[in-house]
Amino acid sequence: MAPKARKKAPEIILRNGKPAAVILDIEAYQEMLERLEDMEDLKMLAEMRNKPLKFKKLEDFLEEYQPGV
Repeated sequence: MAPKARKKAPEIILRNGKPAAVILDIEAYQEMLERLEDMEDLKMLAEMRNKPLKFKKLEDFLEEYQPGV
């Protein structure tokens, strides 16, 4: 079994002496994307919890319900 590769430190690309881009290890990049998605999901959940619940009568639902569509 091959030894686990060390994660590389991000490399910062400078343009005119200012940071312009970053080169990341692909695993670090994928982990960052997953965290961002999780944060977006949590934000959406919090927004949903703040909205009042709306209920529909069963009879009304059954009139509108069209299975298989």
